[in-house]
Amino acid sequence: MGQEFFINSDNLQEKIRTLLPSSGGRGAGFDLSASTQIIPIVDLTETAEGSVLREDLQTSFSFNSISSGTFFSTTATDVITSTGFFRIFGGITLANQAQGKIILNDGTSTKNIAVYQNGGTGGDYVKYDFIVFLPAGHKVQVQTNNGTPPNCVFHLSFRQIATISGELVNPVGF
Repeated sequence: MGQEFFINSDNLQEKIRTLLPSSGGRGAGFDLSASTQIIPIVDLTETAEGSVLREDLQTSFSFNSISSGTFFSTTATDVITSTGFFRIFGGITLANQAQGKIILNDGTSTKNIAVYQNGGTGGDYVKYDFIVFLPAGHKVQVQTNNGTPPNCVFHLSFRQIATISGELVNPVGF
């Protein structure tokens, strides 16, 4: 059995009152105590939240959990039409005054998530990696101002990382 002793420190007591007001409040006469007994603390937060993976691992790609494609249409092309949180990752090849856009569409209007443009005659390759939230009726689209041959090509992959209610979706095969 460990020993127990009291700590008389105004600074520590004030910090406890600030951090944990319900445990004593102002003016309550309480003492801080310490013990030489070792009490293990087990953090079950990730498991209680429904995920046993770190966030960066949970958002990773696996062969069976991603969708991917190459897009170069001058018409806005639907890429993601399901609800939830999605990680979008890839790159865009741009040449000769090319422009490409990743668009959020709510069914009546659009907003550009990202616009990539090459102002010269040389080539560019730009990488992107971001997360979007899509409620019912919303979708992600891509669009380019291509010529022949295509001056702008999206190389795009995506994966759902959480449902619309925020429940995490682990990579398939895990």
